Amino acid sequence: MPLLTILQYPDPRLHTVARPVSAFDDRLRRLAADMLETMYDSGGIGLAATQVDVHERLIVMDISEERNQPLVVVNPEIIWTSEARKINEEGCLSVPGVYDRVERFESVHVRVWDLEGNARTLEAQDVMAICIQHEMDHLLGKVFVEYLSLLKRDRIKKKMRKAQREDAH
Repeated sequence: MPLLTILQYPDPRLHTVARPVSAFDDRLRRLAADMLETMYDSGGIGLAATQVDVHERLIVMDISEERNQPLVVVNPEIIWTSEARKINEEGCLSVPGVYDRVERFESVHVRVWDLEGNARTLEAQDVMAICIQHEMDHLLGKVFVEYLSLLKRDRIKKKMRKAQREDAH
């Protein structure tokens, strides 16, 4: 399974809104497997298809300490949120080396489909809730730094562009 290229902020393709998955087929299963391998190789806990320039509503995650509990989520849709919100430090494979505080719902219930096309409700709290909200933002074309002040975003853009120029040499 090949490793996929993760788009780096501020790549405009990260702002593409993903379309729903309609075919639960071998191509989708291969993409999910490649995304999991890419996520593990990059040291992340979640990866949205948007981040690998595939604009479909597909997310892979693994929040386990042992990195042995992969979760593949297709067409996620939040159907309930807790009133309680929490501020946590977040990072992103598309914005390497940048971490900042983001406020999210403490708990969410998400309607999801698996790779076979079976629907279920995922009840997520804490890290799982944060991760799924973060990854679902990617499917909507939103990167976590967009929750930050304009000043911080501009600094991050400059830092990322500089790093990308240096990598190109």
